[in-house]
Amino acid sequence: MKPYIICHMMASVDGRIDCAMTSKINGVNEYYKILDALNAPTTVSGRITASLEMTEQGFFEPKDKTTIGRTAFHKATDADGYNVIADNLGRLKFQNTELYGQPLLIIVSEKASKEYLSYLESLGISWIACGKQRTDLKQAVEILNTKFGVERMAIVGGPHINGAFLSSGLLDEVSVLFGPAIDGREGMLGVFDGLPEDAEPIQLSLQSVEQFSDGAVWMRYQVNY
Repeated sequence: MKPYIICHMMASVDGRIDCAMTSKINGVNEYYKILDALNAPTTVSGRITASLEMTEQGFFEPKDKTTIGRTAFHKATDADGYNVIADNLGRLKFQNTELYGQPLLIIVSEKASKEYLSYLESLGISWIACGKQRTDLKQAVEILNTKFGVERMAIVGGPHINGAFLSSGLLDEVSVLFGPAIDGREGMLGVFDGLPEDAEPIQLSLQSVEQFSDGAVWMRYQVNY
């Protein structure tokens, strides 16, 4: 069993998703209203996005590097939804147990240190550890569903965590709000990144299009694996 999983992003018309850029263009207000309307109280962010917006400065450096080495989880609290952060090796540090009113839940691989997981527990933060070398997203979302009661969740970036869920065959839907602006800067990442060079295009079926008065356009797609 897995939750219903939506990738929900805001982008310029050239598909760029830099948050500092999208915060300056029309559509940013609709983005959060749409996220609420998608009824996905659990959201997932990648390590890089989290380190820019959600965490303390610096990284956790364990004195004892003994790894967890097995699939396990710790449920610190029951909630209707969680703010999930994917942090493969377990390095991010936190000041609070929740973000935007949702309890934090950190997913790591089995290479994360026991000391780091104890650190999370001491703060009252839930965690899931699975995957020998990298976080096993398929197993992680199954645990989210069966142990944490997550039925719908939204992947909200960055491009590599979006790409990881896409390439793992886990996305049910892609929701993109295009703001009426062009980024155009060299090297800026798009909605999805990190798939192999020989990966075939993943086909989508358009479900709906909605235009807003400020020029933003919201498009919803079903993912056809």
